[in-house]
Amino acid sequence: MYLSKTEAAVLTSTLPRTLPRPTPPAPKAKRRLWPMLGPAFVAAVAYVDPGNFATNFSGGASFGYTLLWVIVAANLMAMLIQTLTAKLGLATGRDLATCCRERFPRPVTWGLWAQAEAVAIATDLAEIVGGAVALNLLFGVPLWMGGIITAIVAFILLAAQSRGFRPFERVITGLLLVIGGGFVYTLIGAGVDPGGVASGMVPSFAGTDSLLLATGILGATVMPHVIYVHSALTPGRYGDTVTAGRSHSGRRGLLRAQRIDVFIAMGLAGLVNAAMLVIAAQLFTSGDGIESLESVHAGLGDQLGSGAALAFAIALLAAGFASSSVGTHAGQVVMAGFLRKHIPVLVRRLITLAPALLVLGLGGDPTTALVWSQVVLCFGIPFALVPLLWLTSRKDLMGGWVNRRVTTLTGSVVAALIIALNGYLLVSTFLG
Repeated sequence: MYLSKTEAAVLTSTLPRTLPRPTPPAPKAKRRLWPMLGPAFVAAVAYVDPGNFATNFSGGASFGYTLLWVIVAANLMAMLIQTLTAKLGLATGRDLATCCRERFPRPVTWGLWAQAEAVAIATDLAEIVGGAVALNLLFGVPLWMGGIITAIVAFILLAAQSRGFRPFERVITGLLLVIGGGFVYTLIGAGVDPGGVASGMVPSFAGTDSLLLATGILGATVMPHVIYVHSALTPGRYGDTVTAGRSHSGRRGLLRAQRIDVFIAMGLAGLVNAAMLVIAAQLFTSGDGIESLESVHAGLGDQLGSGAALAFAIALLAAGFASSSVGTHAGQVVMAGFLRKHIPVLVRRLITLAPALLVLGLGGDPTTALVWSQVVLCFGIPFALVPLLWLTSRKDLMGGWVNRRVTTLTGSVVAALIIALNGYLLVSTFLG
């Protein structure tokens, strides 16, 4: 059948001038997931700060593998807690401190702010002292000068935030990998006792001293200040969460992304903490006196060579620099959220830096100061965790993001265990 010229012209005029482009295939899940990773890695650095070095090596050297189960339990608690605080930021678009100010009476808000500031000072003490010790081990820098250098580097790292969240996250993640790499290298040389690992997974204590160290390990692992800061990193991090979260599938996708973020980051931090205790249990329980970070450095050099000692010092330095910058950011989040006030970062840093420089300047034992700073942090956990549980269980605040009952129950058990452990420690240490 043939068309006339007139019929062909009419038919041609009705066709589109350009063919529609084919619909591009939906991006793969992995391509959508990777850009969402990052906030938990910033929080994870605080879980391997210099305070962890002191408590984990002290625990392994003093009690072998006995307290390994504490590290594992604390890491599981950290995963739950950081998941909840990230979800709070996703659901409300506000951080935990801001939600507390909006929901609680003013006296409660002021009390929470005061204890959060005390936690910030204890955090800075651990981070500045750790960085100072590392600089002393590597370059012979005096401790007080090392503390100042650590604070300055923290400012420089924090300045990366002015260029967006990605550069800051990349720098912090890179330092986290340096810490992990240092302990992988040392662990290969130290070896692992499978039987010791198995026995260390059975919950037990070895007197009040082990309980003190267990509390320090818990305080060094579950960090109160990053409960606040993680909730401030997720709003806007995943796009328009308000719109996406209106549907069940949208909420499920966002929750899946941040849970994977938490699992990978906290899993890495947990492995680093466990490696510290295992190394100490393998090398320093045969009569070797390990009483300070300096003695750990020297002991590693004696038993595994200068490479292991160098890896330890570099890891300690990376931990001090990274965790100090995260701690400074956390202090800004806490004050802005609870009080709606901002003070210059330099002024705030000088205030929180004073106790650490005082300890270093007066010749106090850095390792003892680190361990006790972690105990102070442990006492601050309930003041962040209990409000977090209450807020994330409120349907009027969270909407479709609200906790399941089993999640709230599990979190309540965790909070109760921490409070009970703190209470027992007080009675045993000061009255027994």
